[in-house]
Amino acid sequence: MKNTILVILLIGSLFFQLLGIMQLIPLYLTSPILFFVFFIILHSMNQRNRFKGL
Repeated sequence: MKNTILVILLIGSLFFQLLGIMQLIPLYLTSPILFFVFFIILHSMNQRNRFKGL
């Protein structure tokens, strides 16, 4: 469930980036969205259960 949402977000942000490359939307709006989605994907892949002690 979580991975499908992340894949949908990634496809959507890549589409917006493509619109930015075609100069239909400014790149300074689309690039942070793509960076944020990549950050969320990498953060969710690296998150693990950590033992914090007693």
